Amino acid sequence: MIHPLSDVKSNNIGKDTNIWQYVVILDRATIGESCNICSHCLIENEVVIGDRVTIKCGVQIWDGITLKDDVFVGPNATFTNDIFPRSKQYKKPLKTVVEKGASIGANATILCGITIGENAMIGAGSVVIKDVPANCVVVGNPARIIRRDMLVE
Repeated sequence: MIHPLSDVKSNNIGKDTNIWQYVVILDRATIGESCNICSHCLIENEVVIGDRVTIKCGVQIWDGITLKDDVFVGPNATFTNDIFPRSKQYKKPLKTVVEKGASIGANATILCGITIGENAMIGAGSVVIKDVPANCVVVGNPARIIRRDMLVE
């Protein structure tokens, strides 16, 4: 389902994916099956989103970002793709990968060029400045590990 008030240019959207109102998806983005893209999101061109991904309201997914299967991105989480941004100076975006099953809490900030490991959990409001290992919980600014080897139910 693609809401009539969204602006979806991409033809690379898997079946059973829901795209809600006021979502903008550029033409080269790839989105998997059974995803839920909530209102007021932006997804740029060089983006790959796996299957069963949930992206809550107010999230922008910039060029260079990959969200693998079963990822959850909470409301107003922020991604970056340029470590030294300057107006009108365009550089190749740094890659950020969120591995399978990871969850990102509301209002978390994810700096570019990092990997968030499989099944990791990023606490709400955290600022992630470096790679997060698989199965860990991180919180704070900067985000620090508070739990390792989290059991996934």
